[in-house]
Amino acid sequence: MSVQHTDVASYSLGLLQDDDRRAFEAHLAECESCTAELAEFAAMASLFSGVDPVESPPPEPAETAIAELIAKRDAAERRRVRQRAMLAVAASLVLLAGGVGVGIVTRPHQAPPSQVIAGQRDSAIDPGTGVSATVGLVAKTWGTQVTLDLARVRGPLECQLIAVSTTGERRVVTGWFVPSAGYGVPGHPGHLLIHGGTAIPRGQLASLAVTVVHGRTLVSIPVHSRAA
Repeated sequence: MSVQHTDVASYSLGLLQDDDRRAFEAHLAECESCTAELAEFAAMASLFSGVDPVESPPPEPAETAIAELIAKRDAAERRRVRQRAMLAVAASLVLLAGGVGVGIVTRPHQAPPSQVIAGQRDSAIDPGTGVSATVGLVAKTWGTQVTLDLARVRGPLECQLIAVSTTGERRVVTGWFVPSAGYGVPGHPGHLLIHGGTAIPRGQLASLAVTVVHGRTLVSIPVHSRAA
């Protein structure tokens, strides 16, 4: 059997058949060059000891692929929700610039309504509840800007301001919570001042009512007909 010097690599890797392996081992006993070359291969083989062969990853199961698709869909939906929220904030800023936004502050009791309320002013005191209110109305292209000055009210109460049109239509302007201490009462003289708006034109407003949510009316302020 013919033995080739190039069989050194095959022998070191264990690739030779039994007959070829025995023949090559007999050749090594007489060939110094093959013996030296085999020693070099043995040194190289030791460097790769403990290194496992790289295997291709198993194909992904259908469940994994579906889970990834769902995750991508959910991520896209979250992005859409964030975009809608940003658009809502932008729309709110536009409304605030136009005067529709709602603001709630407390004003010192010493300041009369004429100094803090713009536009047409109408006032009322409810004889049963004792609650007093003054509203300021300013005609706008989008409806009516409303300012409410509320006093003589104690809580805790969840309240809302309702605009009533001359045809009986009712629109909620805004809502708020009255703490136990109240507004415009002994010990807590500051009035509650609220800025808001309604789509009902000023000329079509019949009254504004401060009510307890799902409850009674605290005070109703008739709107007197005046030139816009």
